[in-house]
Amino acid sequence: MRVLLISANTEKINMAVLPFGLACVASATQKAGHEVAMVDLMAETDTQFLLKEAIEGFRPQVIGISVRNIDDQRMENPRFLLNPVKDIVTVCKDLSEAPLILGGAGYSIYPEAVLSFLGADMGIQGEGEGAFAELIHRIGQGMDLSGIPGLYFPGQGLQKERVFEKDLDEFPLPDPNLWSRLSLEEEVWMPVQTRRGCPFDCSYCSTGTVEGQSVRRRSPEVVVQWIARWRKVGIRQFYFVDNTFNLPPSYAKEICRKLIDYDLDIQWWGIIYPKAVDEELVELMAKSGCEHIGLGFESGNGQILKNMNKRFTVGEVRQVSEIFSNHGIKQMGFLLLGSPGETRLSVEESLAFADSLKVDSLEITPGVRIYPHTRLARTAAEEGLISLEDNLLFPTFYLAKGLEDWLPDTLKDWMRTRSHWIM
Repeated sequence: MRVLLISANTEKINMAVLPFGLACVASATQKAGHEVAMVDLMAETDTQFLLKEAIEGFRPQVIGISVRNIDDQRMENPRFLLNPVKDIVTVCKDLSEAPLILGGAGYSIYPEAVLSFLGADMGIQGEGEGAFAELIHRIGQGMDLSGIPGLYFPGQGLQKERVFEKDLDEFPLPDPNLWSRLSLEEEVWMPVQTRRGCPFDCSYCSTGTVEGQSVRRRSPEVVVQWIARWRKVGIRQFYFVDNTFNLPPSYAKEICRKLIDYDLDIQWWGIIYPKAVDEELVELMAKSGCEHIGLGFESGNGQILKNMNKRFTVGEVRQVSEIFSNHGIKQMGFLLLGSPGETRLSVEESLAFADSLKVDSLEITPGVRIYPHTRLARTAAEEGLISLEDNLLFPTFYLAKGLEDWLPDTLKDWMRTRSHWIM
């Protein structure tokens, strides 16, 4: 079948992001024997023209739309990002009778609500490589669709429980020919995902909803061979999108050793959970090309870390930051202020702690986006801020009482003399 896949994301919240997840689905769909075309709307100004050209030229029998972001996660003047996606759905419906199927990380957090809001025909929650290929096959054969894992129909809910592939090597990685907009003259950071799932269950986090809580990995050899393929076509910068690159440490070290063995001359950065980091790991990271890390410590107050269900201490954050600094790896720190139990004193303690670290930049987020199926949502419901019946699709934030006016003014004062802090 002819399958058109559309990356609807046009937001550059932190950087221009390549649609890695959609490309993985595209590769799996091709492997299953279907003809696939992929449209990435990130760099396009006339999306309607591009969609018209793609649909009329390719004549798809199925259209998949990836929904990455629901909003910009900013409590002050939040931007709801699904309205442009709704326009994309409308254009597709006007130009084609092909069934419209939703997927992507943003969709997977709110499968029923997004499906209803956008008016698509169906959606797949979670990993799409296996489920989407099976869905396309059944559509082509006129078979019953209700047994597809993770499939949602409007008003009918989940058809069958999701299935998480235990061996990620079963899923093909994207081929370089999928991204037509890549220019070697531009600063392109190629996403790399070595593992999926997170067991930590942080109070506010949606990762478990999207990827599950069991950690599943690709073999280091497969990952590094894939990076080598991109290096051959001129890509030198890579971004490990794993939520916790350093966990488990033995696996992270093996990835680094493979990169060193292949001698690819690359630059890369990744996200570090501030625990279980030793000199050997950081040295291997530096030797393999790591130049920058994201350090999501979120708070400098021990009690707030416990409230967030973090598994590290303030002392461990400082130790980890020191090790990376000693090896010349740049750090971007992250603070998340205003969660349950936060007070003026704990905020000031966090700001002072962040100021004492050797981070090269610091991103501060005041107010915490409330996602469904999280501890934060349950706390907010107990406090009467939301109802557990709320789908939370439209941006809703938690901010501890007493911080409403004080926190913005305090952050402005601190940031006035700290140009490397952003918000």
